[in-house]
Amino acid sequence: QVQLVESGGGLVQPGGSLRLSCVASGSIFSINAMAWYRQAPGKERELVARITSGGTNYADSVKGRFTISRDNAENTVYLQMNSLKPEDAAVYYCNANILNAHNYNALYWGEGTQVTVSS
Repeated sequence: QVQLVESGGGLVQPGGSLRLSCVASGSIFSINAMAWYRQAPGKERELVARITSGGTNYADSVKGRFTISRDNAENTVYLQMNSLKPEDAAVYYCNANILNAHNYNALYWGEGTQVTVSS
């Protein structure tokens, strides 16, 4: 069984920064892509950033402000969020494309972490 656990969300003022973390654990053989999504109330879940062995890609709305990175040894993906805006407020979800020890490949999601941007 594979589990993703996010942390690092919270309340921050506009212009502030937060760093989200997501740790994958369990029966993992290898991890391909890891990504961050977000969902604001009344809106659809949207891709924020994705990282693979080939590089990274970002939503236009966060380019230049957010940075995704990963620690392969720790099965962890990070999202550094700078210059936060009220419109960045959402529940942020981690996902990962994981090949488990039983040679089964699947996409896993975390439970989400709340980010609130308000003065």
